[in-house]
Amino acid sequence: MTAQFVLFDLGHVVVDWQPMRLYRQMFDTEEAARHFCENVCTQKWHGEHDRGVSMADNAADLIAAYPHYKEQILAWRTRWLDMFPGYMPGVPAVMAELEEAQVPLYGLSNLPAEIAQETFDRFPMIKLLRDVVVSGAEGVTKPDARIYEIALARMGRPDPATIFFIDNLQANIDAARRAGMRAHLFTGAGRLRQALLDEQILPG
Repeated sequence: MTAQFVLFDLGHVVVDWQPMRLYRQMFDTEEAARHFCENVCTQKWHGEHDRGVSMADNAADLIAAYPHYKEQILAWRTRWLDMFPGYMPGVPAVMAELEEAQVPLYGLSNLPAEIAQETFDRFPMIKLLRDVVVSGAEGVTKPDARIYEIALARMGRPDPATIFFIDNLQANIDAARRAGMRAHLFTGAGRLRQALLDEQILPG
């Protein structure tokens, strides 16, 4: 069965998300910025936002533990868009090809609900996606099987084998395959485009 739908992750697939980009501007040295991202505003801490925890509440708890970092902790929300250098190289062109080929495009992203719309507004290519499932709005994150079920429902419940899912994390790819989807581990736009050709989603 040929894939007929493409389901994109957003961060590190469509858009380039780098918290260090912001914190290099807020600390005097690379070492200090890296220490902050690895020990204070960690990926585990941010993952709570992706599950629907309020960014203000999550920041308040962290500020209580690290009051001297209050400005930097609050910047995770107030300067969110400063974490994005732009799109992942080459991906907008691939998305444009898919749109021109009239392939239905959707999104499935671990993303805080409260900053989703401003992120979409900053990056107009995301608006090519007919719908985006945002983990923070659903209260469940990849790779939990439930969020793939939500995505299937939002797409109108097509046969999972007709969906080509793209993500940069192997755990999320594995979960998509368990849900019956085709899946591609993103490592660059060139390899993605070739995979879409191989799957006959893009015309050769």
